[in-house]
Parts: sequence; C-alpha cells; structure tokens
Amino acid sequence: MRVVSLVPSLTEAVARSVRPGTLAGATDWCTHPPDLDVVRVGGTKNPKTDRILSLAPDLVIANEEENRAPDIEALRAAGAEVLVTEIRDVPQAFRELARVLDACGVTARPRWLDEAEAVWSSLPEPGTRRRAVVPIWRRPWMVLGRDTFAGDVLARLGVDLVHATHPDRYPRVPLPELRATAPDLVVLPDEPYRFTADDGPEAFPGLPCALVSGRHLTWYGPSLAEAPRVLGRALRAAHP
Repeated sequence: MRVVSLVPSLTEAVARSVRPGTLAGATDWCTHPPDLDVVRVGGTKNPKTDRILSLAPDLVIANEEENRAPDIEALRAAGAEVLVTEIRDVPQAFRELARVLDACGVTARPRWLDEAEAVWSSLPEPGTRRRAVVPIWRRPWMVLGRDTFAGDVLARLGVDLVHATHPDRYPRVPLPELRATAPDLVVLPDEPYRFTADDGPEAFPGLPCALVSGRHLTWYGPSLAEAPRVLGRALRAAHP
C-alpha cells in the first residue's frame, strides 16, 4: 500500500505504525519522525497535486481544518482516494487515529496509541481552574476560540479559554481587547506562529505567560502520550 499524508501529526502517527515504505509522500511541514525520508509534496495549504498523483497513492490522508477543500476535491476528481479527518477534541482524536491507521492497513493497534489513550483517560481532576488567552498568530492577533482540539486539550489540564464562546473558532482580536479581558494566564505556543521568550510575552505586561510546545498542544498522534506532562510543566512555570 502507498499512502500520502497532508497532515503533519497524522504523518507522524502513520510513519510510526505502518510497514516501512508504505508512507510514500508528506508535506514540507511534516517534521516528525525527524528521520522521515519520503517525497515532499508541498505545504498543507498548497500541496502539489500533480506530485501527489505521480506517486500513485492508494490513499491520501487529509484534515478538514489543515487542508483546503479545493485541493481535496481536485485530488478526488483525479481519481485519488482521500480520507478526510475531523478532530475537535481528545476523544475524537483517538477515534480518528484508529480510523486512519485501519485505512492504512495497520492490523495491530500500536502501543503508542494505547499509551496515549491511557494517559488522557487517567488524568487527575485539575485543581483551581485558570482563564487563558491563547494567541496563535500576531499581525494580526488571532486566538483560540470555540470548538478546537487545542482548547479541549487545555480544558482537560485546567485551563479555560477566555474566547471559548466566541462565534469564530479562530477570532481576530485587537491586542488592547485581549489585555482588557484580564486573563489569569496567556498561553503562547511555538506554532503556527513561533512565539518565544522575546516575541510575545512583552505584549502582555504583568500577565503570567506560558511558552508551550505547539506540537504537544495541537498535534494528534504519538505526542499525545507525553502532552499532559510537557504542557503541565510549561503551564506551571508561567511567569509575568
């Protein structure tokens, strides 16, 4: 079987679980596993459909949020079978991961998937809950809003989104308005925008800022097994 993945986190999940040689192509943004050696087919938002089709894949893996509908439709129109995932919370991630691996011909459930599901099912009840603003971009400022996988991850770790009831999933909110919400915490991931200690916290003077791994906050794959520990440590270390 030949598979092309257009979703970085699903690329990692497939690469860790299928027979060598099954994964034939992936996007330029598919950085895990670090030694991944497959044909690169462009970005998640601008994949090269001709290059994908030239690989003669039995299956193309996509996501309704990561990938654009016109690209998915173009691949299907050209005869490619495309499996489109939808992942808005942690339980759904595990269901969709199992569906993807089954479609890729994985007959034995991988250990990493069992370990990740066990970690999330046995999380202790969080103590005092905190309200957070979670920027994902600046220029313009964009934040996590309603109905997002990353928002569900944080909620299970005791962090509620200030913009969880916003009509948009990724609203654009001017910086003065973000500050005016007076959150308990600002969570700054290193993707899609790469916030760093020198780029992000200065916009929120006096507020505790947690610099977190975007891979552990937004990816659904093997990183889920260590995400609660990695994110929890970063959230506890937040300081103004």
